[in-house]
Amino acid sequence: MASLQSSGVIGSLPHSLSCCRRGMIRATINMPKLRTGGLSLKLPARDLVQEVLDMGVGLTAATTSHVEKKYESRPNTTLPSVSNVSDPMVIAKLHAIMEAVADRVEMHKNIGEQRDNWNHLLLTSINAITLTAATMAGIAATSVGGPLVALKLSSTLMYLAATGMLVVMNKIQPSQLVEEQRNAARLFKQLHGQIQRTLSCGTPTSTDIEEAMEKVLALDKAFPLPLLGAMLDKFPETVEPAVWWPQHRQRQERQSGRTDGNGWSVELEEEMREVVGVLKRKDTEDYLRLGKIALKVNKILAISGPLLTGLAACGTAFVGSSQGPWAATLGVVAGAMASVVNTMEHGGQVGMVFEMYRGNAGFFRMMEESIESNLNERDVGRRENGELFEMKVALQLGRSLSGLKDLAASSYSSSQKGEAIEEFASKLF
Repeated sequence: MASLQSSGVIGSLPHSLSCCRRGMIRATINMPKLRTGGLSLKLPARDLVQEVLDMGVGLTAATTSHVEKKYESRPNTTLPSVSNVSDPMVIAKLHAIMEAVADRVEMHKNIGEQRDNWNHLLLTSINAITLTAATMAGIAATSVGGPLVALKLSSTLMYLAATGMLVVMNKIQPSQLVEEQRNAARLFKQLHGQIQRTLSCGTPTSTDIEEAMEKVLALDKAFPLPLLGAMLDKFPETVEPAVWWPQHRQRQERQSGRTDGNGWSVELEEEMREVVGVLKRKDTEDYLRLGKIALKVNKILAISGPLLTGLAACGTAFVGSSQGPWAATLGVVAGAMASVVNTMEHGGQVGMVFEMYRGNAGFFRMMEESIESNLNERDVGRRENGELFEMKVALQLGRSLSGLKDLAASSYSSSQKGEAIEEFASKLF
């Protein structure tokens, strides 16, 4: 009976306390008399509240002790740790980085569309100006008097304007700028997805914040938005792969220890080493070679266009003089050739082709560094899971897992044959 009365007191206590907190209704607690063996005990409200709180603390301690003993009885079970819960500040910072990345995706996409319009409008305008000037030069050759001077002067000015516009256009290479912004938007979108996966599937830490910041800054450096001062060199002396990722942290070279675990094995390590060799010898070198060819072609076309319009302007200026026939011929033919060269360069988007080859070489270089970074890690447990990493490499190379193994096997056999031939040649000579 006493226990039932106590439970009734405890059940009515929260409602009374809530009424007191409102400050609108003053309520009193009518305490029933607790009878034990004919002895009546009256407790003030404050003492009863303290007793109830003490009972709650004791119950909590007993429950915690029971849970700890229950988990200790299980050898493979650990208590949930507060460290597994993400820091709210870390999550807030990652959300801020993700918003900045989403903003950059839209900026690069919009600027890419704008520069694509530049390419089309400048190409159409310069060709129209050049062909109009060539037509006027031809008509001026058959005119005399006032019309001759007007046509000759107009044609010369139009050729000079086309020359200046071509110099600027060939300097900035709008088609190459479009490819840069297109790549930047795609890579920032990938980074946005990576941050989303970290927030939804993992437990973010300060290391994730540092890595995300480094990737954002590396992408900003690889694909700058402004043209003046920060624009990439469109005609570099040497062709290098594009680099848009932060440098991998230097890991300790593995000298000895476990080579299996976490999805890794000796066979998988050898397979990855052969894949790296193939990427270095074949894919990266092939795209760099193609990039050098595209760069040479682009240089020739970029120099030829303004040169031809300049010669056409000089020829048109001498129309009607003693060198009239040759001057008119130079003005018309050079102008027509300049429009053809301009169409080949910017209509064919040779600058975009060069940037595409450079970006492909950078992609294979990034794969090389990623594989080598995992292989150089001494602790197998700190590497990315081997089976998952193998699947990623296969998908990035457009191969199945069996195709990736065949690629590594063919590379190993060809390297063994090359070493045997070199050894035989050294012994022979």
